[in-house]
Amino acid sequence: MGRIDGRVNRAVDAWLEWVPKWEPAAYRARTRLCRRCTGSPVLVASGIPEGTPHQVKHALVSRVQRIVDRLVEEYTEEHLPMLHSELSGADMWRVGGYDPAAGLDPEYDGLDPDPEPAEAGQPFLFTLAGLAADVQPEPPLPRPPLSQQEKDQLRREIELADLRAADVGNEVCFALLGHRPRIVSAIDRFVEPQVRAMLDELSRHLEPPA
Repeated sequence: MGRIDGRVNRAVDAWLEWVPKWEPAAYRARTRLCRRCTGSPVLVASGIPEGTPHQVKHALVSRVQRIVDRLVEEYTEEHLPMLHSELSGADMWRVGGYDPAAGLDPEYDGLDPDPEPAEAGQPFLFTLAGLAADVQPEPPLPRPPLSQQEKDQLRREIELADLRAADVGNEVCFALLGHRPRIVSAIDRFVEPQVRAMLDELSRHLEPPA
């Protein structure tokens, strides 16, 4: 648990360093739900108010999710050899292709790298996702099919990995509870004033009702 506490503390510290740099001008509204943030227990554990801009929430969720992903990877590598082998083979196939999401800062992690078309039915001439698909390396030759025993083992290891992810997620959220005052204070200090100023500016440009 101590190791998780330390990682969560560093993640929150990094988020707190980023929050003062956030500006509404750099915020892009989304018309699609974010699969990473929607229903995330991290948002509940962190105490982030519901009306907080998505990018501010996403930056924290992504940092915390990286902790969970890394701990599950370490557990898989150490205790689940068959699942680790399967995942390593998939990763090796992707090496050499173009990944538009590679190397992005956590606040952009998991987001669609392509903007949505301004008008429905007017797609872009090209997209980053399309470029990535075009340069994807050829898949390797199919491996021999798994025996029934190997399939059963792989299913067990997947179940164990899922259980490990759930346990780590609970521990991470529990550790995050202690950081609620810092998180909420940062939003009140750096985010809310900008949101209120933006809303005030918009209201000044609205025509009064006839």
